[in-house]
Amino acid sequence: MRLWRRHRRRKRERPVEGPALPDDSTVHLVLDLALRVGEAQLAGGAGAADVTATILAVTDAYGLPRTEADVTYTSITVSCPRGTEAAPVTSMRVVRTRGLDYTRLAAVEELIRRISADLVTADLAHAEIDRITRADHPYPRWVATLAWAGMAASVAFLVGGGPALALAAALVTALIDRVGRVLNRRALPFFFQQVVGGALATAAALAMYATDLLPGVRPSLLVATGIVVLLSGLSLVGTVQDAITGYNITAAARTVEVALLTAGLIAGVALTLRAGVQWGVRTTIADPLPPLISDLPVQFAAGAATSACFALASYAQPRALLPAAAAGAVGTACSGLLTLTGTNAVTAAAVAATAVGFGGKVVSRRLRVPPTVVAVAGVVPLLPGYTTYLGLYRLTAEGDPAGLSILVLAAGTALALAGGVVLGEHLGRPVRSGVGRLVARVRR
Repeated sequence: MRLWRRHRRRKRERPVEGPALPDDSTVHLVLDLALRVGEAQLAGGAGAADVTATILAVTDAYGLPRTEADVTYTSITVSCPRGTEAAPVTSMRVVRTRGLDYTRLAAVEELIRRISADLVTADLAHAEIDRITRADHPYPRWVATLAWAGMAASVAFLVGGGPALALAAALVTALIDRVGRVLNRRALPFFFQQVVGGALATAAALAMYATDLLPGVRPSLLVATGIVVLLSGLSLVGTVQDAITGYNITAAARTVEVALLTAGLIAGVALTLRAGVQWGVRTTIADPLPPLISDLPVQFAAGAATSACFALASYAQPRALLPAAAAGAVGTACSGLLTLTGTNAVTAAAVAATAVGFGGKVVSRRLRVPPTVVAVAGVVPLLPGYTTYLGLYRLTAEGDPAGLSILVLAAGTALALAGGVVLGEHLGRPVRSGVGRLVARVRR
């Protein structure tokens, strides 16, 4: 009994461990704000590491310095410890919808900067994130459709096609986008939407070839442009970033999603090619693509236009279109020059993507543009659309097992692009910090 009294007396005298936290209502408000901000970033394609850092920055700014955050692909959990005398406060939010809206992502990052600089209270920040997440897209849907069509036309020039191929690619892509919009309203899973998109692109190319509607247009290039457009919406960069930064569960979930959607695209193209062969519509594989640098002005313009149109289709802000276009031109130039020197496709893609990621990380803060916009848009012109089509055609239409190795090359190129972007951003982080300190010193 004496030992028990002594234990109780020591417990009363011992200070409570843990931080001095605000009242319960403020704790719940800050945690909900952090969850809403993290959800907006994760739904917009940000990596798990960036989302975690953002959540901890928000909670630290409002007096919860020891908060823990766990981010997976479909949910975010935040826990605030309250010492040894009180139970921790834990909240969770499920990420149910995802979509490309770079204007919303830029607004969230601007809000995070204001929170970190102590320029906005928790109540006002909560109201602001609610307004951001509920806001409509900045452009009408038909603008996005035109942007996807413009992107397909630019890719057509990038792969060596002429105005006829560009027009056909734009029309087919606009049709795919509108059909996808209808299917999305009916809640058709994205896997089947990819199947439909690949089938439409291939069927249109086979129909034009069979009817000789556009003489001289290579159907393989038309299918390749459609593949590039459909691949551009996949979160390849975020998948590799999560894997490299140690968020293995999130990376595994992203990998499964990317693999499933890619399989849907491959299935749509392969089934349509096989049906064309059975119906007597058998195209031939034409000569390999010309080097990307074969016509310098056209290739630069095509690469820049491809990236700018992708950014516009993803609802990026107008000020982000020029950096995205510059990233596309730089990526196209690097890849083309390396290819001319005899560098293999995977290495050329990795180096070009590294340059794009590095430049995007360095200039994004000064231009008030999310680095994701510049990085993802910059590598879109380099996606292996034609290589994917070549492998599928040889594997399905010709029955050549060599098509499988070509598909592996296409997958390696895509991974090299994503990995190069992540490496470039990592290399650009200290440079951006140094530039920021130099600018601050000059302003003094």
